[in-house]
Amino acid sequence: MHLFLKDIVPAAQNNINTRFIILDKARSPASASGKSCIALAADETAAVHIQLWGDECEAFEAGDIVKLTNGIFSYVRNSGLLLRAGKRGKMEKMGEFTVAFVETPNVSEIQWNPDPENPKRYIQNGVVSAHSRIFPPLP
Repeated sequence: MHLFLKDIVPAAQNNINTRFIILDKARSPASASGKSCIALAADETAAVHIQLWGDECEAFEAGDIVKLTNGIFSYVRNSGLLLRAGKRGKMEKMGEFTVAFVETPNVSEIQWNPDPENPKRYIQNGVVSAHSRIFPPLP
């Protein structure tokens, strides 16, 4: 099942299947755990920060339309909420420059708290910022 970005919620499960366009990408220095970078992605409903690892950093550029299968949306230390393929997921390029998108809301900029009725789920608590704080809004 294909999820819109506005419908993703944090979870420690690889179960997100979606597609998006990459709007911008920030370079990150190589770390002890390998090379990674953060990108701003969006679909027609919302935007999100995505994490690219290793070869993914070079494989995807701004304007690429990407299909994510079995992705995960969770907190990453020192980076906040990120959508990523993880160990079991897969990202693949589907095309370029041919999809409508919005930059707000950015689901990575929503504050989430554990659901008191189900600690394995999260619920929205508030919006930290309507736009990405890492990537300034496009003109």
